[in-house]
Amino acid sequence: MLNGLANWWDGVELWLAQAWFPVQFVLVMVVVVPLCLLAAWAIDKLVGRCGRWLGTARDDERPDGS
Repeated sequence: MLNGLANWWDGVELWLAQAWFPVQFVLVMVVVVPLCLLAAWAIDKLVGRCGRWLGTARDDERPDGS
């Protein structure tokens, strides 16, 4: 199972390395940009939740009553 996956990945890697540069650029942008946007969104949500969980409730209780 893993041998077949490794062989497939080696073939894809070899094909991409030998491809024309504009093709490489477009493929990387089509794959990497959405993955980076998804990762940034997930990290933002995770940090926001951790911040709310660990933070104080200063926003809810203002001393001036507003």
